[in-house]
Amino acid sequence: MAEEVTEITTTTDSNGKTTTTKRVEKSVKAGISFGSALAMVISYTAYKSIGWAIIHGLLSWVYVIYYILKY
Repeated sequence: MAEEVTEITTTTDSNGKTTTTKRVEKSVKAGISFGSALAMVISYTAYKSIGWAIIHGLLSWVYVIYYILKY
């Protein structure tokens, strides 16, 4: 589900030394995790129920958007 983006950069300095740098990002997974956490916090704050917080955490961004539109 998480899309992995890889960026490879190769540089050569004036002495002829080559340096390779690799950067990997998992932005989609981070967004889903943040959405779930945000949904659970909003839900628990509103309903004071761990059960509803878990259900709303599974809905993630869908619940967050619903809450914003409704309230």
